Amino acid sequence: MDTEAQPTERDRSSRPSGTEQTSDPEGPEGRSRSAFSAWVADWVPGGRITVTLLVLLAFLLLVSTFVLRPFQIPSGSMERGLSIGDRVLVNKLAYRFGGRPQRGDIVVFDGTGFFGHGDYVKRVVGVGGDHVVCCDKDGRVQVNDRSVDESAFLYPGDRPSTVPFDVVVPDGTLFVLGDHRGDSSDSRDHLGSPGGGMVPVGKVIGRADWIVWPFGRATRLDRPDAYARVPAPAAEGADG
Repeated sequence: MDTEAQPTERDRSSRPSGTEQTSDPEGPEGRSRSAFSAWVADWVPGGRITVTLLVLLAFLLLVSTFVLRPFQIPSGSMERGLSIGDRVLVNKLAYRFGGRPQRGDIVVFDGTGFFGHGDYVKRVVGVGGDHVVCCDKDGRVQVNDRSVDESAFLYPGDRPSTVPFDVVVPDGTLFVLGDHRGDSSDSRDHLGSPGGGMVPVGKVIGRADWIVWPFGRATRLDRPDAYARVPAPAAEGADG
């Protein structure tokens, strides 16, 4: 029997040969990106700090264009909740992808052509199909024959309205009022104007969701419960 030990062959794959090329951990793509970033940083005055600020600015511009828009409250028409000079963030996605304004929402809209020039902020009181009346025997606004207690957000001492009205809100539009009824030019003041004082939903920029400035007043703007028990419009209820 052959008992001589046979030499074992070492695994040549365990070590590189003298001519074997080691891989570049960064790779040509990584090098090209790094070189491009370095070139941009060298080309732009201020270097990487300027580039970072420009990227941040572009990001904020995209957010402002498509997601959130800051809006400064220009008047006292929405006191007591919103004061002159408050900065609010308007959620521009609130009514996209099938969402619709709801009674009680605070909306910012473009009033050009039917309210005046510029953007306005008001509270939605009636949506398409709603029958909105002022006032009931207790002086409250009625929506679809349901009286609404607005005392939680009306300006102290204000009545729901000193101007009587009785309107049916056309589909695709909104009936809006300011919370400071004695200092608000809103749907009541434009009933005889083109559009009858109604705001087309397509003109709504978004929903005001947060007060962000001043910091001492920072808060989320939630939809009040006052309109929660308002029934659907009669025609909508019959169809459903």
